[in-house]
Amino acid sequence: MKVSGGKAVVDVMVKEGVKKAFCVPGESYLGVMDALYQHPQIELISTRHEGGASFMAEGYAKASGEVGVCMATRGVGATNLAIGIHTAAQDSTPLVALIGQVERPFKEKEAFQEVDLAGFFSHLCKWTVEIDRVERIPELLHRAFHIARSGRPGPVLVALPHDMLEDEAIMAEYSPYISRRPHAHKEDAERVVEEIQKAKRPVLIAGGGVIHAKAQPLLVQFAEKMSLPVVTAFRRFDAFPNTHACYAGWLGFGTPRSLLDEIKEADVVIALGTRFSQVGTQDYTLLSEQTKLIHIDICPDIFGKVYAPSLAIEADAKSFLELVLESVDSQSIHTGKERTEELHRKYTEFSETKSDYTEEFTDMDGFMHDIVAQLPKNTIITNDAGNFFGWLSRYYRFEQENTYVGPTSGAMGYGLPAAIGAKLAHPDRPVVSFSGDGGFMMTMQEIETAVRYKVPVIAIVVNNNIYGTIRAHQEIHFPDRMIGTDLTNPDFAEMARLFGAHGERVERNAEFVPALQRALASGLPAVIEVVTNPEIISVSQDKTKVQGRLVSSK
Repeated sequence: MKVSGGKAVVDVMVKEGVKKAFCVPGESYLGVMDALYQHPQIELISTRHEGGASFMAEGYAKASGEVGVCMATRGVGATNLAIGIHTAAQDSTPLVALIGQVERPFKEKEAFQEVDLAGFFSHLCKWTVEIDRVERIPELLHRAFHIARSGRPGPVLVALPHDMLEDEAIMAEYSPYISRRPHAHKEDAERVVEEIQKAKRPVLIAGGGVIHAKAQPLLVQFAEKMSLPVVTAFRRFDAFPNTHACYAGWLGFGTPRSLLDEIKEADVVIALGTRFSQVGTQDYTLLSEQTKLIHIDICPDIFGKVYAPSLAIEADAKSFLELVLESVDSQSIHTGKERTEELHRKYTEFSETKSDYTEEFTDMDGFMHDIVAQLPKNTIITNDAGNFFGWLSRYYRFEQENTYVGPTSGAMGYGLPAAIGAKLAHPDRPVVSFSGDGGFMMTMQEIETAVRYKVPVIAIVVNNNIYGTIRAHQEIHFPDRMIGTDLTNPDFAEMARLFGAHGERVERNAEFVPALQRALASGLPAVIEVVTNPEIISVSQDKTKVQGRLVSSK
């Protein structure tokens, strides 16, 4: 039986197990939308901006472990979608973007909203394709899903010409396919154990590959057996439980100098499922030339990209850990337990919350003290870009896997829509986003999306009325020459209420816990505006030099 292109697209989505798709509607892919009307098992989430749609799809994919799907129309919608696609690329998140394209006879004529989509996105995506024959939809779209989730996951873009979606054909039958993940060899695993045993100062860095493979429990076993200190890569906090005795800290913004020195002085570094990002390596200065690097990753293309490994093992993190645990016998326990415990003690001391409060504004140290005390351990945290993140990364301890969804790309506007995506993936768990006032206003319209679809996320907006990160750099590089970083903001709590959400405004520390409790109890999407001192814009800043009266409490 002949089916339309639009129906063929949705049939593939159903076979691939898609449960949610995020979009701004567009006339160029109405055929797909109409076919979705006939498939209620796929929920179509219509957002207020394509950037919000792609962030939601990316956050949903991270939280669910499934391929995220977002849709937009032609050049104008696709270019708005690009920020989430870039985030998926940098974060190794499986994502398929379906883009309506101009009619085939109108191409190359600068048609309405025309963009060479495959070419435009070729540097952002693992693969781009334009399907110009309706009968090839099953073949090429299944391939798109396969590429998105195979190897190092990432985004794939599929362009769908408007008129092609209206064509009909008898479709060949295809099924989803998943390639076998690469496995390490026994001799590689034995050599890793041997190198760790010979090392005097080994360190393991756990990255996104551990999370993608759901290998955290195995990594805990391995670290315990080898008494191995574990550091999580940039914004991969939940790759290892932060309260575990083998946890030594994180890489990224605000990493304490003592930990960076420890890694630089390490004689063996085991990098498991990580690509050595610029931020995580402190501008590529993390390892010394004398360090012996053992790099294990599912994607061989990253070997030697930043640091040349002494041993490179192409393997999925889970299969590697399963094999290496078999190689660890009762006699091969590493003797570095005291050093590992000391590194964890330093991390615990550094990340201990402070009950600092003020009557004049909301002190961020005291705010984080309350956050840590109040939020359930299974809460999923998302975040925007901004200096406020320094407090979150330092003080919040991620104890359970799949509790963090954040952008290694540093994209502003990510926090709220990613939280909506994560909450749709896990409706039974609290989801809290952290944003600055600058980032929040880039996607705050998605509060209406959360209200419309009854997605009760909590969005915390740290408001200091400036672009804080850029202001901090201005003060360092161009002191007394501030320009372009002052902001004027609305009443965020009132704005939330106008959208039909719950709104709270917190001006001093004593107000926060009651506001959070009311937001959690409301059952609605909620915005909690937290007013902070614009003179205190860094977690490492000496607060005593800023006028303000701190009072001790609790």
